Amino acid sequence: MSTSSRHLVDRDLLPMLRFFPPLVLDDATLGAVRAQVAAGSAAPAPDDVDVTIRSLPGPADAPPVAVTMYTPRPRAAALPCVLHMHGGGFVMGSPASLRAAHCKLAATAPCIVVSVDYRLAPETRFPGALEDCYAALRWLHLHAASLGIDPTRIGVMGESAGGGLAGALALLARDRGDCPIAFQHLLYPMLDDRTCVRPPHPVAGEFLWTRENNTYGWRSLLGVNPGDDAVSPYAAPARAEDLRGLPPAFIAVGALDLFVDEDVEYARRLMRDGVPVELHVYPGCFHCFDLAAGTRPAEIFRRDALAALRRGLGAAA
Repeated sequence: MSTSSRHLVDRDLLPMLRFFPPLVLDDATLGAVRAQVAAGSAAPAPDDVDVTIRSLPGPADAPPVAVTMYTPRPRAAALPCVLHMHGGGFVMGSPASLRAAHCKLAATAPCIVVSVDYRLAPETRFPGALEDCYAALRWLHLHAASLGIDPTRIGVMGESAGGGLAGALALLARDRGDCPIAFQHLLYPMLDDRTCVRPPHPVAGEFLWTRENNTYGWRSLLGVNPGDDAVSPYAAPARAEDLRGLPPAFIAVGALDLFVDEDVEYARRLMRDGVPVELHVYPGCFHCFDLAAGTRPAEIFRRDALAALRRGLGAAA
């Protein structure tokens, strides 16, 4: 990117850029970045939500999978459920990072939120994280009755790399055919490794999640350079040739986000293949802009995202 796109940033978001120094991800910095992301993640649970951590059977020949469950109370009937995958470029993050947001979501949707503590790259390459998420999805279907979940209203949700995993999980569930998904809620999802090798976007990708960090995240997940011909569509959902039969989708991304082109193109292809899609592109917004709580763009984004999730899961108003 030859010139800065700062002049295109929504003015309400400019202060956020001062509090988020440039992120540099590589093997030398990854440990420190993970520790920084983990710091301050804990949040007390409100009185109207039960928060529990469970250990589930993992994929074959793999460790158990931990999930954090957020269950609103009281409840008189089976609730919809959203299976959440956290962001972090496939290399960092945890369910704890969104504990406060998930407590609020569970109470206001209302729904049961289950967030997966999937294995991270580069220690675990593809398909480890995806199979962890599938194990959690299968567990939800097997135990829906005892968990108070309506099995016909289980959706998947994620932001950034978690959005990529949610999209990949929707593909995998469609193709395996035993764990139906009602809705996919993809927030600025990381869908296409080929973004790393395409010509740089003239205005998108300058802030928070850069082309360099994207390349590191994809290489860590895949174990090969992004753009390689052998990359599976279950790793990069944008590579899937046939999107027919996928669940309805909500896709939201900022116009200055590195992922804007791949997300808009994925939405277009879903529509072409007959999948209902609600697409939002927010002008002047960069990656993770919704973290700027209280700003006009973040509040609009959160309103849109909650409304779409409620509709997708058929949750009570």
